[in-house]
Amino acid sequence: MDQDSRGSRAKQRRAILAGIAGNVMEWYDFTVYGYFAAVIGRQFFPAEDPTSSLLAAFGVFAAGFLMRPFGSLIFGHIGDKMGRKAALTASVALMAVPTFLIGLLPTYQQIGIAGSALLVLLRLVQGLSVGGEYTTSAIFLVERSTPGHRGFLGSFGPFGACGGVLLGSAIGALVTSVLEPASVQSWGWRLPFVLGISVGLFGFYLRRQLVEDTVPQAGLRPAASPVSEAFRTEGRSIARLVGLNAAYAVGFYLCFVYITTYLRQTDHVSASKALDINTISIVALILLIVPAGALSDYLGRKPMLLAGTGGLFVMSWPLFWMMHHANTWVILLGQLGFAILIACFAGASPAAMVELVPNRLRCTVLSVGYNLGFGILGGADSDGRDLHYQPQPRRPFPLLPSDGSSRCFVCGDNGLA
Repeated sequence: MDQDSRGSRAKQRRAILAGIAGNVMEWYDFTVYGYFAAVIGRQFFPAEDPTSSLLAAFGVFAAGFLMRPFGSLIFGHIGDKMGRKAALTASVALMAVPTFLIGLLPTYQQIGIAGSALLVLLRLVQGLSVGGEYTTSAIFLVERSTPGHRGFLGSFGPFGACGGVLLGSAIGALVTSVLEPASVQSWGWRLPFVLGISVGLFGFYLRRQLVEDTVPQAGLRPAASPVSEAFRTEGRSIARLVGLNAAYAVGFYLCFVYITTYLRQTDHVSASKALDINTISIVALILLIVPAGALSDYLGRKPMLLAGTGGLFVMSWPLFWMMHHANTWVILLGQLGFAILIACFAGASPAAMVELVPNRLRCTVLSVGYNLGFGILGGADSDGRDLHYQPQPRRPFPLLPSDGSSRCFVCGDNGLA
């Protein structure tokens, strides 16, 4: 019995390691791009107004998000038709290669508009891969857990995503701390992208070696056309998933990706200090996600999701006011408040999503529903449209995670335990 128990724990560890590998790669890349967006804007979209360059760089960031729904169709089909392993290995490879190529890409000054176009193309390819990564890994983790531990094991998906954000922040901090500003502007920004290939190769190796290629169809034959069948029979489930993830999409990207640029551009916080604040908050988020997932196994998914979303709706205004404060410690406390609320949602949501969708079409339905919400709300929220904003005494911040997203969640929470 002890030997069986040890074997079960070893399988669980392998599943966790393989499941989070691609998420680390995915969010490492997006964090690095978000942090160096101002430099990338000047290199590939030069303009007399620095804000215009920055807006263009964030526009490319948003364009990658808009490809996520298309990627969800591709990888959802692969996951339901060919198996989870095929979808997982393809998605991590398709993310790693463009990340590496961005680090080698000639700038506008070197090859003109072709450099800008190639950057857009590479971000679009990455957007396709992201469309299948997070949901397929969440399905992989939850399907390999016992019913009483689905929240716990599923929470390692967002744990890996936040780990990628932390890794990207750490590499960004290292580059900006070690190199002179002029070196960062000319070539130092490329280093995190080039180093990203090592993360991708490691993730690809793990999935090729560790993932057991079992398509969990519970004795049912795979759908002949998962995409068409999903839209024909599970349209309501897709809509519920879009609403379910609305607050999470807006809150996460605003508070942990876009916020470093906001602090620098609007609050005039130094780059290193903004990154330090963000890094500490992400560490707190990482430490809270898995306990929140485990707690959802005891309290239920819905109470945890409602706590996170309701908290964002009620507390966004005071927390963002704190983040506009002149005192660094007050800014940090504000972002830590967001970390607690988002952890409640992040920890419980993977298991909640998997449990909402039937086994046979799970990859397609989850990928489409999740990525429609994140592609539209997360990408639009990260497009930098408010960087021109000058804070006013009565409105010290540009937008809030509660603006509409919590109401969308209420439309998507029916059916949760």
